[in-house]
Amino acid sequence: MLSLVFLCARRLVSHRPAARRALDLLPAELYPVLFQAAFLDGRTLTLRDIVGTWPFPVLSFRRLLGHRDRHPLLGEKPSKLGVQAVILAVVAHLRRALEESGSGTSERRCRLRLLDMTGLQDADADRGPEGMSLWSGTVALAKACVEVSKHRNECLKRGSKRRKGPSGASAAPQPLGVEIRADLFVNGTSFGILRDALQTGAAGPLHLKCRDFHAEELSVAGTVGLLESLEPSGVRRVDLRFNNLGLAGLCAVLPHLARFPDLLSLKLPYSNVDVRRLAAGTDAGLRCLAAQLGRLPCLKELNMGSSRLSGKLRQLLGDLQAPLASLELAFCYLLPGDLAFLSQSLHAPALRKLDLSGHDFSENLLQSLRRLLEEASASLLHLDLMECRLTDARLEALLPALCRCSRLRCLGLFGNPLSTPGLKTLLRKTAVLPDLRLVVYPYPVDCYNREPPRPPSGRLFDDAVDEERFAAVNAELCRMLASSGRADAVWTTSLYRHGALDYFSL
Repeated sequence: MLSLVFLCARRLVSHRPAARRALDLLPAELYPVLFQAAFLDGRTLTLRDIVGTWPFPVLSFRRLLGHRDRHPLLGEKPSKLGVQAVILAVVAHLRRALEESGSGTSERRCRLRLLDMTGLQDADADRGPEGMSLWSGTVALAKACVEVSKHRNECLKRGSKRRKGPSGASAAPQPLGVEIRADLFVNGTSFGILRDALQTGAAGPLHLKCRDFHAEELSVAGTVGLLESLEPSGVRRVDLRFNNLGLAGLCAVLPHLARFPDLLSLKLPYSNVDVRRLAAGTDAGLRCLAAQLGRLPCLKELNMGSSRLSGKLRQLLGDLQAPLASLELAFCYLLPGDLAFLSQSLHAPALRKLDLSGHDFSENLLQSLRRLLEEASASLLHLDLMECRLTDARLEALLPALCRCSRLRCLGLFGNPLSTPGLKTLLRKTAVLPDLRLVVYPYPVDCYNREPPRPPSGRLFDDAVDEERFAAVNAELCRMLASSGRADAVWTTSLYRHGALDYFSL
């Protein structure tokens, strides 16, 4: 339910002239609710006025609007126009401050020193035409940094002509700057503008500071250049995907990660690593990669998805200084020995998130998985076993170990050839897990109009599903959840909902 204060703020921001006059009279305590009303209702001009006179040193999107998954008004996507309005207001404020510094006057009302935009967008989410993606947000911030830096240089040139200090240098006072904390996403298209922003903004009035860094399809040199341009403190995640780096490229990039003292998460999926190749230097490259991982003392999350690591997991993780809390090894062609090592390692009892999707859990590998789940049962919150060729019989053999994971919250089983009876058995057995709130299950094989795809693809497509039969199965699962007192749990075939889960939200 909306508060009376919010409803009054919504009415005020709907009329810009009145809102502009009111900003001179209203107490600072009302600015947050005015910001919320203007942002959520798309009052972009009024929003710029509010930010331009912001009376606090910090403006945090998360504090004002909450997380996008939990705020009832923000919805699934931040407004592109709203985010752009905030950025433009900060740029306008700094431009005014620069002009005032050059003229010796000061009418500054805005006290903003830190704009926190972290957590506003997802790198993987499709935001649609009205939403702002992480990539477009990064470009907008980078362009703003470059614009303010250029304007500062122009003001300094003009000021140096008008007045000189005793040493002959410009004596114009420098305006106070604004730091922007944000998650950044860069690819080949946006590489140039982000590089310029990081280099020119390091000592400029608008300073860009990264929390989560995502880079896609960049060269080794480009990746290293951007990593070296980031301020070391505050970087908690580096995500390098589809960069085709290979072992040699990873060994060239990873030494530059040691400069980030707060790095907790490293994601390196689709890096073109295949230890099965008999190429010269493979063993040396793997030893180098393991040594570099060992130089990241705070590392808690590692994603090596789609790397072929058969028989080499012990060597890869052997130099880590502390146990991992999240390990993603989807489609890594692991062998029973790899899972046996993992179940005996320091990581198993600390794992909160585990992704072993894309493995064929036949009898040998299934036995190793059972042991691993038993070792991780006290800590495991999130388990992904998608496209693992789990049949009803194999899943039933796994259920005793799975049900020992008493803290499990999320279970991903999409893409496995399970039947309706198999899903019902899974629901009945896992109903005892009190925290299990999300299960992403596959379309039952008996709900297909034709025979479902066979391995190795294992991909089950929506267009082959008999919608009437599936609706009946879904309704029956919902009835079973309700009758077992678990109506709070979500059973879904939606991968979009599943993709929103993240290690830092567990």
